[in-house]
Amino acid sequence: MSALLSGDLVAVRRALHRIPEPGFAEFKTQRYVLDAIASLPQERLDIKTWRTGVLVLIRGRIGARRIGYRADMDGLAIEEDTSYAFRSEHPGFMHACGHDIHMTIALGLLSALVAAPVDDDVLIVFQPAEEGPGGAKPMLESDEFRAWKPDLMLALHIAPEYPVGTIATRAGTLFANTSELFIDLRGVGGHAAFPHRTNDTIVAAASLIMQLQTIVARNVNPLESAVVTLGVVQGGTRQNIIAEHVRLEGTIRTLSEGSMPAVKARIEALLAGLEAGFGVTSSLDYGSNYYQVFNHAAETEAFMRWVREAEADVRLVECDAAMTGEDFGYFLKDIPGFMFWLGVDAPYGLHHAKLEPSEEAIGVAVRLLSSYIRHLGTSQRP
Repeated sequence: MSALLSGDLVAVRRALHRIPEPGFAEFKTQRYVLDAIASLPQERLDIKTWRTGVLVLIRGRIGARRIGYRADMDGLAIEEDTSYAFRSEHPGFMHACGHDIHMTIALGLLSALVAAPVDDDVLIVFQPAEEGPGGAKPMLESDEFRAWKPDLMLALHIAPEYPVGTIATRAGTLFANTSELFIDLRGVGGHAAFPHRTNDTIVAAASLIMQLQTIVARNVNPLESAVVTLGVVQGGTRQNIIAEHVRLEGTIRTLSEGSMPAVKARIEALLAGLEAGFGVTSSLDYGSNYYQVFNHAAETEAFMRWVREAEADVRLVECDAAMTGEDFGYFLKDIPGFMFWLGVDAPYGLHHAKLEPSEEAIGVAVRLLSSYIRHLGTSQRP
């Protein structure tokens, strides 16, 4: 009997943890998910694949409405440093953002709803490439998803800082608008003894780094929140050679949709000034951009009210917005719904090589989601 059919979700999670893969290359992960689904009774199931993702429709008893639940699939380019006996088998990759937990919860929810269907149809979405380059938007636009488009969309994300048994969410903005930032500066290199014959990209980059830090302080409304962070600076070859190329890599985060283009416009203005002032040339790439996770008020407040009234074993926290990014925001831009944080009580945070989420949270989430979807599917029919 498969681990999923026997209810051994910890074994499912550990199997998935061993095989983290980059976005749109989740081939082993997709195969594992498909095999797990195949172990369940198939009478009410319809299954589609989209690239390396999977869509599973559980036909309800009536099917007047469709509820969607999304789990992301990809791992991160991080060398694992946990104490696990089931560490990643793929060198340089790790499920350091909890997507192995997310998928396990989705499979547990699927198993529960197959065993006892609700009136509504339920669509379980296994989405690739959340960490990059972004799978939500193209999946949302695909023919496969559009044919089964839900009326309501739900998701969760693990939160190491909250204890098991706690969930956190809020109506409105939960996660920020995000953009990658890649800047290349090119000048004229040369001998360190003759700086007047060069256009020094390291000096230009140093000036730009300081100017970028003025954007939030002087170009963003103080009542809004934004972050411009540089995480990588690369340039030069030797201590006595003036560098002809420097690369800066970073991220932009804003809590309002309108602040993102304003921040980008200011970056572009600073680069134009840098070119004139230092005689360098620049190129700019914003990489992957994710839309804010904006929880719809009516749906989120109804969920929070239900948790408070019906789930005595779950503690609900009304949290602040976070500067984290998540491409689930594209689903919520098009479909009513919400995302919430799931407490996993881990000393290390998301994207950390030592992240070890508590596996007890899996059962908490499966019970919570199956109960809520059952509540929606029987008490709130159109």
